[in-house]
Amino acid sequence: MNNIWKQIQQTRDDGQKEYAHDQDNVFANFDRVGSLLSITSEKTLMVYLLKHIDGITAYLAGHKSQREDVRGRIKDAIVYLILLWAMVEERDEKV
Repeated sequence: MNNIWKQIQQTRDDGQKEYAHDQDNVFANFDRVGSLLSITSEKTLMVYLLKHIDGITAYLAGHKSQREDVRGRIKDAIVYLILLWAMVEERDEKV
């Protein structure tokens, strides 16, 4: 569990640097894309999450030749779910 958690944290940290482009806003990527598409940041996150769920589903159905190892997709899905949790907490704090 500890080894997996370290990998999840590294994936999150790498994603923050690569996509957010804003150290003060962990949701910056979702905010930008959501604004461009006129959807909420949460829905933007869900689109990204569902891409990985789709890949995991394909793997479970027997499709083994993916561009990314299924463990990478699982890590990404976990990170997205944690970020969604944080979005919910942030929204609740504003209410």
